[in-house]
Amino acid sequence: MEIAYQIENHPSAAEFIECLIESTLGERRPVTDFERIKKMIDNANLIITARADGQLVGIARSVTDFSYCTYLSDLAVRKNFQRRGIGRELIRRTKLAGGKAKLILLSAPAAIDYYPKIGMKKHDHCFILNDVRELI
Repeated sequence: MEIAYQIENHPSAAEFIECLIESTLGERRPVTDFERIKKMIDNANLIITARADGQLVGIARSVTDFSYCTYLSDLAVRKNFQRRGIGRELIRRTKLAGGKAKLILLSAPAAIDYYPKIGMKKHDHCFILNDVRELI
């Protein structure tokens, strides 16, 4: 089955949710909050999709300035399409579309060993703030 890749900045929120759930990334995304997912799609400025016979089988959703950094916030490939190079190709195309920008992502726990295998470098200087009340 041939995979079609393209920049597609506005896939439907419903198919994005389905892909997230089928990839296991849905466990860490607000898949039950349709409006929030829709905003995630609407406010990303670089989305690359992988489709098989029209079905969304993989997605790389990013925010980028196309100059300094590209934050790849969601990389999802349906479980039954994994281990075919789709994730690596989505990352490659995201990096190419971002120009000189460095590509940055936070790994899902289940994928922590995947990224070094495809040539990405681990970075130990990441910080997360989930709630403004956590600031001291």
